[in-house]
Amino acid sequence: MLLDTFGRQAVDLRVSLTDRCNLRCTYCMPEEGLQWLGRSELLTDEEIVRLVSIAVTDLGVTEVRFTGGEPLLRPGLVAIVAACAELAPRPELSLTSNGIGLARIAAALKAAGLDRVNVSLDTLDPEVFRTLTRRSRHQDVLDGLAAAEAAGLTPVKLNAVLMRGVNDHEAPDLLAWCLAHGYQLRFIEQMPLDAQHGWDRSQMVTAGEILERLGTRFALTPEPSAARGAAPAERWLVDGGPASVGVIASVTRPFCRACDRTRLTADGQVRNCLFATGETDLRTALREGGSDAEIAALWRAAMWGKKAGAGIDDPEFLQPERPMSAIGG
Repeated sequence: MLLDTFGRQAVDLRVSLTDRCNLRCTYCMPEEGLQWLGRSELLTDEEIVRLVSIAVTDLGVTEVRFTGGEPLLRPGLVAIVAACAELAPRPELSLTSNGIGLARIAAALKAAGLDRVNVSLDTLDPEVFRTLTRRSRHQDVLDGLAAAEAAGLTPVKLNAVLMRGVNDHEAPDLLAWCLAHGYQLRFIEQMPLDAQHGWDRSQMVTAGEILERLGTRFALTPEPSAARGAAPAERWLVDGGPASVGVIASVTRPFCRACDRTRLTADGQVRNCLFATGETDLRTALREGGSDAEIAALWRAAMWGKKAGAGIDDPEFLQPERPMSAIGG
């Protein structure tokens, strides 16, 4: 198993398939983009599948989520999903995407064995979308959501980040829209993971503010804390249920004590925390002929050293050198 010194077991693996993205969200990266990883630095499809196999068969991982960058930009995505779906025991397979291109590939992903998707959408207004992402692709995201639902990649979850003075007024509208379409909405506090290192806590829309805005239109009842488990989102029943809305308050209400995640970057580095400042290199071990047992031992050692928490409230907190697009969501 992947245990740390605080008794937490990592059963949820986040696998970044690429650091590239076809949007330029203001809270993630600069308009000109970033210096992308070279082809030789990226794990091959076969290397990804082998590492996922080690995680599932040797280390107790039960859930695998493919992320990016934008994972739909990975040419071998469908084949990777299909290979991971054949592992025994079979892990739960999901994907986090910006939704662009999902309309054309949703059915193929479902057929390959993908169970569900999370799609990022911060606004219902195409003009605000263009302001936030620097791209005019709003309708593509809506089409992707509809295609995911039609393909059976359910429940379709929608992730939204609110930016003060830009889209923070849209919280109730986003929830009403998701309720009408049967999507599960999760608001995420903006985290210090931007490439520009320009995150300002005073400008972050907090979980408390999000709930206050939602409360102007909906009656919210907290779900029992036991129902949350290791899930990052605190959930509230909307108008008595059964529909719910979640808030992932990584900054103001950290959930580190229940964290069950381990992360693999697109270039084969293990990160034991989203905010870790160090990594463990599995790619070199792979390419130098390391056995599954040797790679598993490296992975266990990486997780054993996991800190108690992310430490965002610590005065000495240092933002990770890699931005979110290079770490994986």
